[in-house]
Amino acid sequence: MKFTLSWLKEHLETDATVAQVVEAMTMAGLEVEHVEDPAAKLAAFSVARVVEAVQHPNADRLRVCQVDTVDGRKEIVCGAPNARAGLTTIYAPIGTFIPGSGITLEPRAVRGVVSNGMLCSAAELQTAEESDGILELADSLEVGASAAEALGLEAVIDFEVTPNRPDWLGVVGIARDLAAAGLGRFKDPAVAATPGAFPCPIDVRLPAPEACPAFAGRLIRGLTNGPSPAWLQARLKAIGLRPINALVDVTNLITYDRARPLHVYDAALLSGGFIEARLGRAGETVAALDGKTYAVSPEMCVIADGSGAIGLGGVMGGVSTGCSEATTEVFIESAWFDPIRTAQTGRDTGITSDAQYRFARGVDPLSLVPGLELATRLILELCGGEASEITSVGRAPVKTDAIRFDPAYVRRLSGLDVPEARIWKILADLGFTRQGDTVVPPSWRPDVDGKADLVEEVARIAGYGALPDEPLPEIQRPAGGMLTVRQSRIRVARRALAAAGFDETLTWSFTSCAAATLFGGGQESLRLANPIAADLDCMRPSILPGLIEAVGRNARRGFPDCALFEIGPVFAGDQPADQRTVIAAVLAPHGPRRWDGAAGEDLFSLKANLIALLDELGAPVANLQLVQDGAPPWWRPGRAARLQLGPRTVIAAFGEIHPTVLKALDTPGPVYAFEIWLEAVPEPKKRDAKTKPALVLSPLMPLTRDFAFLVACPTAAGDLIRAVQSADRVLIAGARVFDVYEGPGVPEGFKSVAVEAVIQPRDKTLTDGEIDALSARIVAAAGKATGAKLRS
Repeated sequence: MKFTLSWLKEHLETDATVAQVVEAMTMAGLEVEHVEDPAAKLAAFSVARVVEAVQHPNADRLRVCQVDTVDGRKEIVCGAPNARAGLTTIYAPIGTFIPGSGITLEPRAVRGVVSNGMLCSAAELQTAEESDGILELADSLEVGASAAEALGLEAVIDFEVTPNRPDWLGVVGIARDLAAAGLGRFKDPAVAATPGAFPCPIDVRLPAPEACPAFAGRLIRGLTNGPSPAWLQARLKAIGLRPINALVDVTNLITYDRARPLHVYDAALLSGGFIEARLGRAGETVAALDGKTYAVSPEMCVIADGSGAIGLGGVMGGVSTGCSEATTEVFIESAWFDPIRTAQTGRDTGITSDAQYRFARGVDPLSLVPGLELATRLILELCGGEASEITSVGRAPVKTDAIRFDPAYVRRLSGLDVPEARIWKILADLGFTRQGDTVVPPSWRPDVDGKADLVEEVARIAGYGALPDEPLPEIQRPAGGMLTVRQSRIRVARRALAAAGFDETLTWSFTSCAAATLFGGGQESLRLANPIAADLDCMRPSILPGLIEAVGRNARRGFPDCALFEIGPVFAGDQPADQRTVIAAVLAPHGPRRWDGAAGEDLFSLKANLIALLDELGAPVANLQLVQDGAPPWWRPGRAARLQLGPRTVIAAFGEIHPTVLKALDTPGPVYAFEIWLEAVPEPKKRDAKTKPALVLSPLMPLTRDFAFLVACPTAAGDLIRAVQSADRVLIAGARVFDVYEGPGVPEGFKSVAVEAVIQPRDKTLTDGEIDALSARIVAAAGKATGAKLRS
């Protein structure tokens, strides 16, 4: 939203400068983005007067001018056809950057005559798109006056309007807030009614009140349309609008002045003697004023006459009834369109017009007739003519609910000590009406719903700078530390995975519906009603799609060898209990080719990283069961498994991603991954002591014993290892598989698994008998748990 200081002063009686206005806006909650000040941009340029202009001795189209400037009399060579003695214009000294031409002036000879500056055109100062010669200004201007002042240029304030404040989309709304903040006196924006000289001949109809609840209009005949006066053109140009003609410029002015969009129709081009706001019909199209033709849907509101749809209601008018300089009678539309429907029409058509932007946020429902009266007055002043009576149908919805409000609530909620009289005055200045101990919001404030909103209004006008800066009360630190177990584990996981060579990523918490379906998601309850992008329309059931797509993006940019991880939420449903925290990592081993052709076992490397991480998190790694059956379809069969505690509690899953999933996500394989469900990892038992127990090292040398077991082929090696270690938790320090064999000498359906057991004596050296007894217990434990037998 843009406006100038002179425009603001039409509604605010104030002596404030631009800087003071910007400061007051900021303190009142209006976020100023930029101030474009021509005085600063054109600081080097000033008014000058040509004293003498003679023909250049060496060029027919050049003149040598003697010019009175702020720097004294200068000799300047000028090629403009209108350079003449007595002309008042704009002067640029040597060293000045000329914005329109992009050059910096230097003292150089022009056909043998040195030019000591430059006389400027409007195009060179970027105050016009093109010009035929240098500027011609009023002779009353003094030499040395600033160019910005001479040209009537002023600063333009540009600020961001939050969606909840549609009244700020008009200069009147800004002036009202600044007046309440004490910057000046707010001027009454009421407009005197123009009596109608005859009944309106255009019948107004509302067959779809759900799309357009209210519609008002009037006809003006006998007018003469043409260019707008200079003051109106200058005002529109200052905020970046292109003047078109008086009728259209008046509606644009009121749109920015009162946040009240209007539309004008050439009444001679309307057919059927009526105009209506209805829903669109299948097959209809509208040739809009932007030169494009749009298809109409039954959900859109259209403006129609006897010929069919002639405009998109609240969005853009049609070219078939547009006003031109030949227009002699005009019908002015002032309507109220449903914000939701108008916003959706803008999305469907891709149109974001000034009208659509305002109607989508909610125009003042009581502004239909005042906006119409203001447009009538301006059109009669600029174009002449005779106005009809106003015709109006329907009624715009107005919030009339009173809010019970106790001024003491300001102190309770904000901490501000504002006198009660000041509270009521602030609310009154903002347009709120007091009715006993209740407050009724004005029609232009649809964002105010309760007493907390009223406190916010008082706080921002009284000044956020006055808010107390008292420190929060000190909270006793919990004995167990500030972080929860989950938070501590997330911190540990980040450090451990980074130390293992993984890079942390942060992907969206939503993905495409197609990708979610690949990983068991995509339910209707998890689809977003208003996604930020078409390919981010579903809450993610897993972190893996985002990580895999990140791997694919890196590969397409020449970095195929990736190791990534992320810690974040996943969603199995739309209930709070359906959200879980997951630690996920992917490994895409695409390193450089080796001369010996050797390749590492990347899946087992990933498994080792997973086990190490679970151990860091305090999971009971020794008790985890490895299960390969029933893997979800995004894992490659035979190359994936789950780690469980019992038959139901799944701690983690790991393996190779299925090639069909990688193809759907446009990512080269192989890709290995794991997921840890953080809530499923049991918390470690709390120790009585806060310090770690003393380190106990045995002075005795460990010994190893090898066992070759015959087990059924489906038996997992991990089950056999756990059975071996369970034989004696004190003496057996570790066990590992060092050989697996299938072939001659081994029965069909069986395999030979060789296990090395590390035995660590504690108190004394073990005798042969004790070692044999321990070996027997190991064989018995393996046989009981897995059916293993010693290979003969």
